[in-house]
Amino acid sequence: MAIRVLIADDHSVVRQGLRMFLELDPELEIVGEAKNGVEALELTREHRPDVVLMDLLMPEMDGVAATRAIRDEMSETEVVALTSVLEDRAILDAIRVGAISYLLKDTESDKLCEAIRAAAAGEVRLSPEVAARLMREVRAPESPETLTGRETEVLRALARGLSNKEIAGRLVIAEATVKTHVSSILAKLNLPSRTRAALYALKIGLVSLEEVG
Repeated sequence: MAIRVLIADDHSVVRQGLRMFLELDPELEIVGEAKNGVEALELTREHRPDVVLMDLLMPEMDGVAATRAIRDEMSETEVVALTSVLEDRAILDAIRVGAISYLLKDTESDKLCEAIRAAAAGEVRLSPEVAARLMREVRAPESPETLTGRETEVLRALARGLSNKEIAGRLVIAEATVKTHVSSILAKLNLPSRTRAALYALKIGLVSLEEVG
């Protein structure tokens, strides 16, 4: 089954360009285009895409606000921030509200398609450059609850960009068990997303910068 993708960008030439090369990938299906955050939210409600490619700088409702609304209302839809902005605050805000990846618009087409497939599978993807910038801003939770040995293994695998299915196969446990462990990890660490959990793992030295995503 094709991965359903919604493109949100206020520049029509960018939307057309993205559609043109994404449609060359047989695993991807473009279900709509939005020219601002309001449309992105409305079209996500209508089409329920697997992944939204979200520009951050848009009129009426910016990409950060739209990402927050989508993730709050439709958590099954993942958001990939796709922007020309490489600023610490923009990156932090996008990840804070639930974007699973943060890519620049000069990203190669094959890398973008791979990131979309990863997002649809719930896999964290952060380029070393983006992760390094986030590390300056993201703080580890204060007095987090202690993770079990198995939860630590799951966190390490999650931070390396593995999906729940891949983690289950590697640890020889059920995928449902992995989901339970991930929920427990996020609750114990008081973190809102897998991406923030991956950054926590990086912060405490559980994985290296090169291993993240």
